[in-house]
Amino acid sequence: MRHPFRPLAAPVTYSRWLHLLIPCAVVSVWMFVSFDTPWMPCVFAVLAGLLPAIRLAEGVQAQLLLTPGERGRADASISAAPSVSWADRWCTVAWLEVRLLLATAAGFATVWLPATTFDLVSYSIGAEPSTDWLTEFLGARWLCALLAPLPLLILLGLIILCGEVATAAARRLLGPSSSERLTALERRTEQLLERNRIARELHDSIGHALTVAVIQAGAARTSDSPEFTARALAVIEETGRNALDDLERVLKVLRESDAPVSSQSTMSEAGRLLESARASGAELDVETTGRLDLLPGTVSREGYRILQESLTNVLRHAHGVPVRVRIAVREEELELKVTNPLPASPCTPSGGRGLRGIRERAALLGGRARAGPHKGDWIVQVRLPTDRIG
Repeated sequence: MRHPFRPLAAPVTYSRWLHLLIPCAVVSVWMFVSFDTPWMPCVFAVLAGLLPAIRLAEGVQAQLLLTPGERGRADASISAAPSVSWADRWCTVAWLEVRLLLATAAGFATVWLPATTFDLVSYSIGAEPSTDWLTEFLGARWLCALLAPLPLLILLGLIILCGEVATAAARRLLGPSSSERLTALERRTEQLLERNRIARELHDSIGHALTVAVIQAGAARTSDSPEFTARALAVIEETGRNALDDLERVLKVLRESDAPVSSQSTMSEAGRLLESARASGAELDVETTGRLDLLPGTVSREGYRILQESLTNVLRHAHGVPVRVRIAVREEELELKVTNPLPASPCTPSGGRGLRGIRERAALLGGRARAGPHKGDWIVQVRLPTDRIG
């Protein structure tokens, strides 16, 4: 159960009080200029609320003082953006009017209630009352002393109540509009897609390098040939160096949001990938038709990663078997097909992250991917359209 006095210890209670008192300064200045027209600040609020920048200023101030725990968050209940529609402008006008009303009540209570406590204490200790109502309604000095804390308690209650009302009104009138919610959702979706893409990059690149390194290290450990061990270590060194280059490319994307994606590996570098697989013991039969350098950038980069993951699966699950690699660049599509005999032991891939990543890459480009056993072979076949992507 929530303790009734807990809000008194919360810093946000007093930051909301400050937020309530800020408009009192503006109203006080106007009352000093023209005491006969106390309604003019309300007129000024209408004119100011129609300015797009006022909603931004009010939203920033409300986030800072009314909901400090949400400041800077993408899902903040109070928006910090200028008005983009007339609905936003009129909501800002309504908010300014509500804020002036609450500020008037809070300012009056802040001045009058402590002054009342002071009068009660002064009268209780023998001073002459500043107003006649103390003697008319209370009379006895001991009763004034007993009631002296009451105005302050009322003030604290009003501070909490007005703060809650102001926060609720700000969330309702300054909350994100439909377009802002849609923009935030699109931004969140883009971030998730970017994270998934980076996760696939790391999985494919580092996974391939580690697979090659493990296979070479295992073969070198069981070999009695110093020459073979030296070749295995050279392959491990080269594979590790390539993996570090790929890792640096991915980290560059993370560090620099405007990093060019052209720095990623493409199908033009497929030869290096195939040589790495051969050095790891794979018997490759490669057939390439068409010009790889004419592929669109996106198709070329995704095709490289798909081929890399396909070869990694072969090395991981069916090491030492002959592998047929077919790469065909046609007028409207890029076709990749990697085929290898199924090993005797039941250790074929079964829809792990690598195969899921292949399907995701193909789907994002509007292509098709198929992976699974077929007549004693394991086949990964991917078709990526090249006529709709630049």
